[in-house]
Amino acid sequence: MPGFDAIRTPEPGLIDDCVHCGFCLPTCPTYVLWGEEMDSPRGRIYLMKEGLEGEPMTDSMVSHWDACLGCMSCVTACPSGVQYDRLIEQTRAQVERRHERSRKDKALRALIFSLFPHPKRLRLVRGPLRVVQRTGLDRALRRTGLLERMAPQLAAMESLAPRLGRPEPLPPYLPATGTRRAVVGLLTGCVQGAFFPGVNAATARVLQAEGCDVVVPEGQGCCGALSVHNGREAEAQRYARRLVDTFERSGVERVVVNAAGCGSTMKEYAELLADDPAYADRARAFAEKVRDVSEILDELGPVAPRHPLPMTVAYHDACHLAHAQGVRAQPRSLLNGVPGLELKEIAEPELCCGSAGTYNILNPEPARELGDRKAANIVATGAQVLVTANPGCLMQVTSAIERSGHPMGMAHTVEVLDASIRGAPVETLLPA
Repeated sequence: MPGFDAIRTPEPGLIDDCVHCGFCLPTCPTYVLWGEEMDSPRGRIYLMKEGLEGEPMTDSMVSHWDACLGCMSCVTACPSGVQYDRLIEQTRAQVERRHERSRKDKALRALIFSLFPHPKRLRLVRGPLRVVQRTGLDRALRRTGLLERMAPQLAAMESLAPRLGRPEPLPPYLPATGTRRAVVGLLTGCVQGAFFPGVNAATARVLQAEGCDVVVPEGQGCCGALSVHNGREAEAQRYARRLVDTFERSGVERVVVNAAGCGSTMKEYAELLADDPAYADRARAFAEKVRDVSEILDELGPVAPRHPLPMTVAYHDACHLAHAQGVRAQPRSLLNGVPGLELKEIAEPELCCGSAGTYNILNPEPARELGDRKAANIVATGAQVLVTANPGCLMQVTSAIERSGHPMGMAHTVEVLDASIRGAPVETLLPA
């Protein structure tokens, strides 16, 4: 099949911005792993140019684009300001329209996208998964190695599942504690809502304590992040329109997100819906309201007293928070505001942990290697707790830390703040 079609092609001007200087190479996870030029950002951009010039979209060409984690570390490193994030998303949309995948790959992707972007379906999975975890069947299955040999992608999916606690549903409205300082809407998310309900509950409590009325719009669905990052553009647009409709009706001043991948996509709704005359302006207005929870808390400044948490924590920058949104200082500032807490930095912070949305399911071997590398750097800090701001990172790093044999506590940034504000004992965050 010839190269790209004429629908939202990778922009030639953006491709030409790349001067092939190589500053991106040491920050690119796949180049660091393999040292292969075509698995670096500049190599993939070269292939995009070939596609624009009419070169056939071969399996080999697609494999190099598929191998990209979409971590955007290269965007941060690039001195020429190359917008690789836009280029890879435009290219992946071309791949989904123009490339015929294998039957096995199609089936796996169909399974992923029939489950993960659907909060109700994920909640239905919770019950059986809790039973499997409580009876130890999951650990027994892993010991046999059978699933790993027969279906490594499904084995990766099973191993990433977090230990599930009780659901913590949120009411549609939670009033501010004390003087109201803002009215915010909370995205509950798909994986976050189903697998990490405690993070959403902690987010709401911290926002309330800091003077926010918290609105939790009913009927909110997926934000479209996984779809965007995998080239499923039309699907992502449907999700985006629905979310814009839902939060418009809520009348909130800000839309607060506690999942890095969701926040980065929602901040780009203006671009995603730019060609939709009914939504272009509304998407732009919506995107301007979106804030990561650490951003809104930093903007407001603390008013709720913090109680001491005498422990050491290592903070892991989620790629779509640090590189895509440029949010690095705010989480660290909030953590440093907790009395008794000592913050440790992790070596190679620019390298992705290997989660990258669905990457650790679609590409389990490189994802595992990156996860183990990240775990080694985390363990080397000597910290008692690993803190990050994304459910995918929490699942990926938890799995890698368990393999390392050095147990440590795992927490979202807001869970640490919540424990400090409530005066919870430090043991609630330490490994059992």
